[in-house]
Amino acid sequence: MKIDFYLRFQTRYGQSLALSGNLLSLGAGEPAAALPMRFLNNDFWHASIEVETGTAEHLHYHYLYTNEHGEIIADAEQHRSVALAKKDAEQLVLIDTWNYAGEFENAFYTAPFTDVFFNGASSPRVKKAKRYTHQFRVKAPLLQANECVCLLGDGEGLGNWNHETPVLLERSGEWWTARLDLGDAVFPLSYKYGVYNFKKNHFICYEEGDNRLLHSQETPETLTILHDGFLRLPNTSWKGAGIAIPVFSLRSQNSFGVGEFADLKLLADWASGVGMKLIQLLPVNDTSATFTKADSYPYAAISAFALHPQYISLARVAGKKGAASLKSLAKKQKQLNALAEIDYEEVMKIKMQVLRELFEADGDEFTKEAAYKEFVAQNNHWLKAYATFSQLRDKFGTSDYNQWKTNSVYDEAEVDRLVTNRSRTGKEIRFYYFVQYHLHLQLREAVEYIHKRGIVVKGDIPIGIYRYSVDAWQEPGLYHMDWQAGAPPDDFAVKGQNWGFPTYNWDRMQQDGFRWWKRRFEQMSNYFDAFRIDHILGFFRIWSIPLDAVEGIMGRFIPALPIRHHEFGERGIWFDYDRYCRPYITDAVLAEVFADRAQFVKEHFVQSNVRGGYDLLDAYRTQRKVETYFAQQEATPDNESLKQGLYDLVSNVLFFDEPGSNGTNYHFRISIDSTTSFRHLDEGTKGRLKELYVDYFFRRQDEFWKGEALRKLPALKAATHMLICGEDLGMVPATVPSVMKDLGILSLEIQRMPKDPKTEFFHPKTAPYLSVVTPSTHDMSTIRGWWEEDRERTQRFFNEVLESPGAAPYFCESWINRAIILQHLYAPAMWSIFQLQDLLGMSDTLRRDNPAEERINQPADPKHYWRYRMHLSLEQLLKEKEFNTELREYITNSGR
Repeated sequence: MKIDFYLRFQTRYGQSLALSGNLLSLGAGEPAAALPMRFLNNDFWHASIEVETGTAEHLHYHYLYTNEHGEIIADAEQHRSVALAKKDAEQLVLIDTWNYAGEFENAFYTAPFTDVFFNGASSPRVKKAKRYTHQFRVKAPLLQANECVCLLGDGEGLGNWNHETPVLLERSGEWWTARLDLGDAVFPLSYKYGVYNFKKNHFICYEEGDNRLLHSQETPETLTILHDGFLRLPNTSWKGAGIAIPVFSLRSQNSFGVGEFADLKLLADWASGVGMKLIQLLPVNDTSATFTKADSYPYAAISAFALHPQYISLARVAGKKGAASLKSLAKKQKQLNALAEIDYEEVMKIKMQVLRELFEADGDEFTKEAAYKEFVAQNNHWLKAYATFSQLRDKFGTSDYNQWKTNSVYDEAEVDRLVTNRSRTGKEIRFYYFVQYHLHLQLREAVEYIHKRGIVVKGDIPIGIYRYSVDAWQEPGLYHMDWQAGAPPDDFAVKGQNWGFPTYNWDRMQQDGFRWWKRRFEQMSNYFDAFRIDHILGFFRIWSIPLDAVEGIMGRFIPALPIRHHEFGERGIWFDYDRYCRPYITDAVLAEVFADRAQFVKEHFVQSNVRGGYDLLDAYRTQRKVETYFAQQEATPDNESLKQGLYDLVSNVLFFDEPGSNGTNYHFRISIDSTTSFRHLDEGTKGRLKELYVDYFFRRQDEFWKGEALRKLPALKAATHMLICGEDLGMVPATVPSVMKDLGILSLEIQRMPKDPKTEFFHPKTAPYLSVVTPSTHDMSTIRGWWEEDRERTQRFFNEVLESPGAAPYFCESWINRAIILQHLYAPAMWSIFQLQDLLGMSDTLRRDNPAEERINQPADPKHYWRYRMHLSLEQLLKEKEFNTELREYITNSGR
């Protein structure tokens, strides 16, 4: 059989196309061996192959586009498949349409829509043609109930454009399909798709745009299959609203001082009642490293796969059989539930103690359940390592595996031995199997209930992994353990952020096709329909801080194109290594930083140098050494001020030299104009350095960082069926919006963080369709808290964005809160998602008294205690009929 491929695609000089597929002639799935295509005309590229009968039952293929920059982009169509075994045609002609990943319609073929929203889509019954010469395929995700795609065109076979008798297409997977015998048709012929109500037998409308054209049939023995892309209909009509809240923040009468997976059912009842379609959560992975409040930080998980025991319902684990054993906890449960905030340590202490008792009482009966065996089979790649890690952490009293007396280096054979050991060690490890199994059951049960309410669940993937985690212990080669991930300075953290996570070794991860990431997505898809990529900028470049630094301001972007030594001379800058790369410390600097304690610093922390200034003593030469010293001193305000001053001296540099470059490559310290080192330079040098600074951060890296993202994100996106949303906030490279748009990844738009540097506020009415709009996130103050932070800024917002005259109210009155919520609901974005605190801010009776108590996280504080909890119970919220009715009307009237 001869197979001809025709792809509709317009190119420019220097661009090319190739065809990849499961047949040997198409490279057998290896992109590097793909079959080059030939430019046919301005509309089509062509390729042809011969296939022997019986070679393969199915042909699976896709197209690869190489642009003039050498970047390879895969066609986004995931389901180009043709059955070959039963084809008796001598020639197969495939006429395809390129599927651009950024097409809005592609979003409607992700899990939220195929598995929940559009799951019940119907199709008319169509009589199967016994003989056909043409097969028409088109996608149409946004049809209403009882609607189907119809086809009209020239000639009898296409209904002669008669609206009364159009050709009806039937739904087959993602495609609407019609098989027609056009053997007697006169070619070329024009045709068009339309929408038809098959219950009322009523033609509704044609698709938009010009007629489509079908050229002549090659031979009578030719079968032509047309993949016509998407039905040309308005594609921005679907919108949804959602609620964002951490699981730990939920409050119900049945929970145990902290939100639990079971509480998600009540949240879904409320969300469904007010017309919401999405529940967004923070990471729910296990963070049990120290069993102190430091573990409340949800982005420092000891496993990227394991669920957190704090979310388990003890009553559900106990069941009827063990219910009596929990009665003694009723008083403690009531006390913890009455607290305004979470007592993380007490909750975890009690839950782990009771879980051990329930495990002992079970006597390994759970291991005989079919559901347990299936759970282990699907998750063993992480489960056995996690359970063993947890047992060793308990045994040695630390998750820092470097300090363990045994097993500090992961050995799979040894782990297998420990897991199967029938001794006490094996039993202790099985306890963590027991806990994870029940967490899995409870979260799956909650998600299935949420889906039945017509709601999807959105998860959160942290950009990093915890330094002392199972992941780092099991596969340390996947990470750069000698760096710390963080974020550069911004309005929320002027010294930058140091998350302490190792950075990813992307080169190593790419060697096995990003196996770790694909497994992570597969695990998440058990529970989530969509996910937020925390700090998607990290896929372009990550802010990397050396281990000897404490503050994020000491970091730099990796990878990044450095400044070469010769560039200084070319720009008229005399390069003085000591002046630019060592801390600049003079009498004037010491006086500015330490005031009346400058002399004390001279006597205890620095020494004179030959340059007429000072160097830090070796014991204080890095921020980590300074931190170590003050950890042994009394914690007083004076000592804290002194420590911060020494941190500032260490960071008072203009450049970092790149390790191993032998003095040839340099990287700017960020925010150099805030340093005394920069301010003490002459004006000419400052101007030339500033020009180089702007070039380094905002020009030279753009295409390089784009290439970094394109070698990671397309492969990761193709590996999951979930809808992907990116948290693209902060110091955003110029290439980020275009890459996200081209890949169909939703952006995050926040009113107080405009991406246009020329505007102070972002207005939701200007949001792109493929985006999530929200007035605040867990890392920010709520609407009410933000309103009180900066009186002058609030006044400008009041006059310019709310378009209200006069003086702004000092406090955020409920009508102001409501106006901001409505702006977001009426935005053109696909999703409007709100923190519960912001929604309650519309009500004078339901809002919290103090808005400062509504905030979830303080990014500037690396030791922040995450303990925010709803001040209302979910049961009470469900009963607030007036508020719920009002909110439902807002959501409904906005078209969400």
